Amino acid sequence: MSGLIAPSYTTFFTANGECSIAWNDKGIANLLLPTNYPADVERWRKRRVPEARRDTPDERVTAVIDAATRYFEGVSVDFSEVPVDLSGQSEFFTQIYRALRLVKYGETTTYGALARNLGAGPEMARDVGAAMATNPVPLIIPCHRVLAAGGKVGGFSAPGGATSKIRMLRLEGVEVSEPKPGKPAPSAQGGFKF
Repeated sequence: MSGLIAPSYTTFFTANGECSIAWNDKGIANLLLPTNYPADVERWRKRRVPEARRDTPDERVTAVIDAATRYFEGVSVDFSEVPVDLSGQSEFFTQIYRALRLVKYGETTTYGALARNLGAGPEMARDVGAAMATNPVPLIIPCHRVLAAGGKVGGFSAPGGATSKIRMLRLEGVEVSEPKPGKPAPSAQGGFKF
């Protein structure tokens, strides 16, 4: 990227709402998925990248922004080669993220299957879930493609919660069931949850 010591960030708009992206010399360091709540963007910045300064993205970051914009217009986009900065992540989480980046547009996996692919038993599925909840670069590391056992939606900690996850999967041609009435989807009321 551009040899920055501290991360930079900018915001951009997609068909689904406003996003924010942070980057440094290693790659994309953080991404906020679309939200229709402007306060979410500022909360995200203060919480996830407090040291970041607003900046104009270089052409490599601009390419990622353009790709994200196309994705939310329903275009098949491959983010698997986008450089990311996973500094501060455990080695196990980093392995999970690497494995997840192999799950292509329109495909899904489960928490348990990801654990098994890494040689861990089904008891590690919760750890995979923890990795998804703390994924610093959703969409680039496609945590929305990870379902619970039996093809259930599972949680999603991005703005809009499970509703956003379902919307993203449907953009990719994957049909999943809405959560049953009486059981609200996590974070489905809108607003960015931490």
